[in-house]
Amino acid sequence: MRKRHILAAVAAAVAVPLSVAVPAYSHGWVSTPPSRAALCAAGTVTGCGDIQWEPQSVEGPKGFPSLGPADGTLCAGGNSRFAQLDDPRGGAWPATKVTAGQKLTFTWKFTARHATTQFRYFLTKAGYNASTPLTRSSLDLAPFLTVPYNGAQPPTTLSHTATLPSGRTGHQVVLAVWDIADTGNAFYQCLDVTF
Repeated sequence: MRKRHILAAVAAAVAVPLSVAVPAYSHGWVSTPPSRAALCAAGTVTGCGDIQWEPQSVEGPKGFPSLGPADGTLCAGGNSRFAQLDDPRGGAWPATKVTAGQKLTFTWKFTARHATTQFRYFLTKAGYNASTPLTRSSLDLAPFLTVPYNGAQPPTTLSHTATLPSGRTGHQVVLAVWDIADTGNAFYQCLDVTF
C-alpha cells in the first residue's frame, strides 16, 4: 500500500513540472466558408497529406505582406508539411458562391487560444488565374477586412462579417491571416470563392 502511494506521489511530482513546461500553443482554422484546410479535414478534398488531421496547424512567420511565407507557399503558411494547400489543383478547389457587395461571415475554430494582434482578410485581384499558386502580386495587399484584437485571447469559435469587394469575377481566393501577439508567427488560411 505504501509503495503505491509513493509511486503516485512520484508520478504527480513529475507530471506537474511537465505540464507547466509545455506551453499551450495556439491553433485555429476557418471552418466556414470552408477553407482549403477545412475541406481536407472533412474529406471533401482528398490527397491532402497531414493537413487532413491538422487543419488548425497552418502556422508560419508573421509580418505579411512585407514578411511572412514566400510567394507560392502562402496557403500553407510556408510550411512544407502542408504544401498540398498551395497546389492550385488546376483551379479545381471547391469554391463558395458569392457576389460582389455581399456580406460574408468567416468563422474561425480554435483548438487553443492565444493572445491575438489582429485578423486580416485579403482577396485576389481582378483577373486572378486560379490555376496558379497564390503570390503577393496576385493579391490586393490592402485587406478588405481588419479586425484588431489588442492582445486578447479569442473564444473557441469566433466570426467576422465583411462586405466583399466589387470588381471581381470567377474563381478568387481569400487569404485569412490570424496574427499572434506574443510569438513570431501567424496562422494562414486560403478560402476559394466564385463570384
